Amino acid sequence: MKSEGGIHVPNSNHSAEFDDIIAGNQAFANSFEHSHLTGTATRGLAIVTCMDSRINPLAVVGMQSGDAKILRNAGARVTDDVLRTLVLATYLLGVKRVLVMPHTDCRMANNNEAEIHAMINKQHGVDTRSIEFRTVADQRAALVSDVTRIRAFPLLPKGLVVAGALYDVASGLLNMVDCES
Repeated sequence: MKSEGGIHVPNSNHSAEFDDIIAGNQAFANSFEHSHLTGTATRGLAIVTCMDSRINPLAVVGMQSGDAKILRNAGARVTDDVLRTLVLATYLLGVKRVLVMPHTDCRMANNNEAEIHAMINKQHGVDTRSIEFRTVADQRAALVSDVTRIRAFPLLPKGLVVAGALYDVASGLLNMVDCES
């Protein structure tokens, strides 16, 4: 990018497919007010949630940029990579509590592994059976399992507070789930 009169002008080294992204970023940068933020989660929270674009995790919990760390993947599952990221977040970035937050109407809960693989193969001709998508038949049971996995992970601080909640995409409400063993 080059600068003209304090405004960054994107160079032409990108595909036209991203013109809307570059324009959107320019509008965002023109009124950017978060340069004072650090990498620390100022409210001490990490949210593990789904990649579903209907979810705005910070808005769901009444927070703003800089307040929390957001970890997203298909189905809001606690994977090895989520655990790795939580280790960094707890020891280096101010996280003291974790909310695992899957949601209603999730594709990973509406189809099983075989169905997802078959859909991708039928629609796109790609055999994805070599990877596990981690679909769930019972969201509440999977949530309890994922919360338990975080609580039991030996590299995370003993005082880390972990909770689970199911986000309702139809109402916007969080429904806390009892994840005690």
